[in-house]
Amino acid sequence: RDDPSPMEVSVCRAVLAAHAGPRGAVGAGSLLCWMDTAACLAAEKHAGVSCVTASMDDIQFEEAARVGQIITIKAKVNRAFRTSMEVGIKVTVQDVLTDVEKTVSVAYATYIAKPAGGGKAELEPVQPLSAEDHLEHSLANERRRIRLGYFQVLHNLMQESNKEDTFEEEGAVSTDHTHVQSIELVLPPHANHHGNTFGGQIMAWMETVASISASRLCRSHPILKSVNMFKFWGPSFVGDRLVFNAVVNNTFHNSVEVGVRVEAYSCEEWIKDQPRHISSAFLIFSAVNDQGEPIPFPRVRP
Repeated sequence: RDDPSPMEVSVCRAVLAAHAGPRGAVGAGSLLCWMDTAACLAAEKHAGVSCVTASMDDIQFEEAARVGQIITIKAKVNRAFRTSMEVGIKVTVQDVLTDVEKTVSVAYATYIAKPAGGGKAELEPVQPLSAEDHLEHSLANERRRIRLGYFQVLHNLMQESNKEDTFEEEGAVSTDHTHVQSIELVLPPHANHHGNTFGGQIMAWMETVASISASRLCRSHPILKSVNMFKFWGPSFVGDRLVFNAVVNNTFHNSVEVGVRVEAYSCEEWIKDQPRHISSAFLIFSAVNDQGEPIPFPRVRP
């Protein structure tokens, strides 16, 4: 790309038939892999050392990219903290026949610098160049504060909830019907250049199992609209078994929230049934019929 920012990486991809889902649009799993790759490259461009994904949040999907179109992913480091940094990601799609460009997705990712040898790297501060850079630099600090407080807030809400509440609604579908479990063996092609399981690959697998869970309610092909946060609690490695559990948490007429939890096992941990919780996320799906009209989701019974 012409004159890229020192903190920015721009990647272009042609959408091929192999990338498309059942409705001819690029699959969200493929898109998440590409987004993670571009963001990691931007993080390492600034850090000068290897970086790993800590989280990806505030992911919104606004448009679908279709076969024959060109996807551009721009990733830029907004702010560097002591050993971590926030990378802003923007995905656009361009129709080569009309030259019309639309925004597909916007997200923010956090990466941690992991230099060779296992030490810690002190990151250089980011020097904003434009007014937009200055704004994102300031907002990054606030977003970091929100991220750090998010999990405590969620924990408090779980503690305060009344688990003894009864739920009675005629025709409601049991969430047991939406439970989906998938097991993946991490092979060398699934690993990144650090030897860990590629974060984008894990996100793609999570999207797949969540989509299957949502499809059990809408009897159609669900469309991923947003992700609350992909949070990585720890690494996994080549040879690990990853167990994905997805279940619908609730429905909201034309949308549904699916929770996904990922646990990793080494060979020894697999035999001893000692899982490592490595990732979680909440994904929001909608669905449409062949005429493009929203499909309502039935109420669910926890």
